[in-house]
Amino acid sequence: MTLSAIILTKNESRHIAECVASLRWADEVVVCDTGSDDDTVTLAQQADARVILRHPFENYAQSRNAALDAVISADWVFFVDADERATPQLGAEILDTVKNPGQAPPAPVGYWVPRYNYIFGKLTLGAGWYPDYQMRLLRRGYARYERPVHEVVVLEGVEGCLQNPLIHYNYDTIEQFHSKQRRYIQHDAQELDRQGIRFKPHNLVLQPLRHFWWRYIALRGYRDGLHGLRLCVLLAYYYGFRTYLQLRELQQ
Repeated sequence: MTLSAIILTKNESRHIAECVASLRWADEVVVCDTGSDDDTVTLAQQADARVILRHPFENYAQSRNAALDAVISADWVFFVDADERATPQLGAEILDTVKNPGQAPPAPVGYWVPRYNYIFGKLTLGAGWYPDYQMRLLRRGYARYERPVHEVVVLEGVEGCLQNPLIHYNYDTIEQFHSKQRRYIQHDAQELDRQGIRFKPHNLVLQPLRHFWWRYIALRGYRDGLHGLRLCVLLAYYYGFRTYLQLRELQQ
C-alpha cells in the first residue's frame, strides 16, 4: 500500500516548509497549489515536495477532488492543511493503519483524525475545539468531496478513527479570526435561507445567547479560562448576531 500526503495551498509561504517536513514519513508529499503569488511553490519544491499547479481556485471540494484524481499511483491519501503539522506518533499510526490492516472485514476506507487547535497561540480544548475530528485519511477511489464551503467527504465504505492528533495552528491573531469569520457569514446565511429559515427580529438577541450557552456551557468553553470566554463571545457574535443580520439582508 502506498500513501500520498496532500497539502492544498495558496500563499502559504509562512507554513509550507514546516508542514512538508512533518510529512516525511509518507511515500510522497504532494502540494496542490491554487494560484499562489508568493514563494509558496518555490519553498515547497526546495522541501522536495511534488508540486501540482491547479488554478484558479473554485472551491475546496473541487480542489480536493482534483488532488485525489492527480495522485493516481497512491492507494491512500492523507490530506493536511498548510497550517497543520503531523506528529511522528500520528505518522507511525497512519503507516501502521494503511500497511497492516486488520483481518476483520470490512476494512475502513476513511479515518477520522483528532486535532489540537492552537487559537491566538493557546491550545484550546473547550468550546468544541477538541477532539475536532477531521476525515483526512482516505482510500483513493472510495471517497469524494461535496459542498463548496465546509466540504464533506462521501465514503463508499465504512469509517474508522485514529488516536493521535494533528496539530493545527489555527487563528494566530484576532485580526485573522475576524477576517476569516467575515468570509463565512454570507455562506452560512445563504445556507439558512436555503433551509427555509426566516429571519425574525428576536434572532439578533436569542441566537447569540443560545450560541454562547452552547459553546461556553454545553461544550465547556469555560475550561480555557479567560481565553475560552473571549472565544465563545466572538463565536456567538459571528454565528449568532452577524449571520442572522446577513440573513435579514438576504431576505429583504
